[in-house]
Amino acid sequence: MLNFHRLLSILSFIFIFSLISQADHHDSATINTTKLVVQVCNQTSNYTFCVEALYTDPRTPDADRYSLAYVSFGLAYVNATTTQDRITKLLKNATTVHDRDGLQTCQSDYKKAINALQSAFNDLDSETFFTLSGLANDTAKAAAHCQTHYPPLTSKTKELNHLSEICIAISKSFVTT
Repeated sequence: MLNFHRLLSILSFIFIFSLISQADHHDSATINTTKLVVQVCNQTSNYTFCVEALYTDPRTPDADRYSLAYVSFGLAYVNATTTQDRITKLLKNATTVHDRDGLQTCQSDYKKAINALQSAFNDLDSETFFTLSGLANDTAKAAAHCQTHYPPLTSKTKELNHLSEICIAISKSFVTT
């Protein structure tokens, strides 16, 4: 559990740093991608997003598939928890029943996503890989469900969907080799 919290702290720092350094944003064409990253990102709907997201973590250039799984699930977890915090703040200030209902649905959806991602970390820790893809898919479904009930969060839900695709792609490499 200590490793999980250490990983979460590192990923939170990286996520915040990447947001701050948006002005120094690098085009994915300038990133020297590894064969594994290319292989994983080619399985997603947004190759550029995938490469750029994975390379926000300094472990990515030297990552094997196991490390890249931690990176990808970690990025999804940070996204889900920061979005959950945002939903909580928005819910406190919601003035209409429609907004409150939509945000409560999203709060429940993101709780499901976070639980699925925590389970994925447990599976990675125990080297039990066969449920990783399903857990990542559950995360994507939760984000998509939120998006239909509260469209103002579309950019965050799309990010989580893209991150979930990365998780699914890396997860498949554990069951197909």
